[in-house]
Amino acid sequence: MTDSAEVKRPVVVSIVAVVAFISGVYDIISGILLIFQANDPTVNAAFGGSGGVLAASIGSMILGAIVVALSFGLWTGNWVARMIVTVVRALSLIKSLFLAVAWMGNPVGEWANVALSAIVLILLWTRPASAYFNATARAKERAKR
Repeated sequence: MTDSAEVKRPVVVSIVAVVAFISGVYDIISGILLIFQANDPTVNAAFGGSGGVLAASIGSMILGAIVVALSFGLWTGNWVARMIVTVVRALSLIKSLFLAVAWMGNPVGEWANVALSAIVLILLWTRPASAYFNATARAKERAKR
């Protein structure tokens, strides 16, 4: 089976795979940290109670785990991974924007995640990245024949 090794991976795709991995790990960590703040009255108020805190933290960890797993697909030029990471990073960006604005505590970490998500989304859709994912898909299709 032909893999993306036949198609030269541009630096921008390598960068986006690593940044996607880091941002996924960051989502997991922020979800874990949020659980530990579930008893804080300020945090509870911002999320509408401990159930909201739990839902937000679990959602963050799930999104992060998906992105970590799919970052390896980005590395190999898998176009399905590219599409799913695009959707998940967009959701993560929206979540982090909400948390940064609604959370009256220390939103610096959420703004960092907004920046990481934006970087991943922008880099995933540059011209060199698009050419790589298209060429990889064509190479895999030729290998099936």
